[in-house]
Amino acid sequence: MKTVVKSIAFSLCFMLASFTMTAQSGNTSLNEDGQLPKVFLIGQHEEEFEALTMSYESDLLTACESDMNVAFKKWMSMMEEMEAYSNQIEYDLDGVKAWFHFFWSTDGSIEHIAYYLRPNSKNLDLDEMNAFLTSFMNNYKFPLVADAKYHHYTGATFPVFFQTTAKTGN
Repeated sequence: MKTVVKSIAFSLCFMLASFTMTAQSGNTSLNEDGQLPKVFLIGQHEEEFEALTMSYESDLLTACESDMNVAFKKWMSMMEEMEAYSNQIEYDLDGVKAWFHFFWSTDGSIEHIAYYLRPNSKNLDLDEMNAFLTSFMNNYKFPLVADAKYHHYTGATFPVFFQTTAKTGN
């Protein structure tokens, strides 16, 4: 009897954990063309994500001619623009801490955003975050034209404390 109760308790805990993980994972399916969605969580679509990463010939630093200051300022400027856009549409990013992997076309258009919330990030609805990031990428163009598609993987925290315009005079 004790074994049956433990088995049922384990099964219920496993089902609850599975349900919770599925509910928090956001939209995990490929789009109707069988391609990666424009915005997705890191850890989803692992094979497609790896192929996507391999298809980008350059990274942000290389696209900035190996000038770390230029690359950093451009990245921080985009984070400021993302924060400003979130304020404009009244989507609260404050407290969000995430790892991001951005993929740009040669003209600076964002083609994909992969992200994963850090453990110390505020909780938020992943479908809403996906919608926000999709809207941002449809309304923003990165100010860098390059010879090859490029990508960048890094962490970000909101609110953004570094101010490119105040500290650099740009």
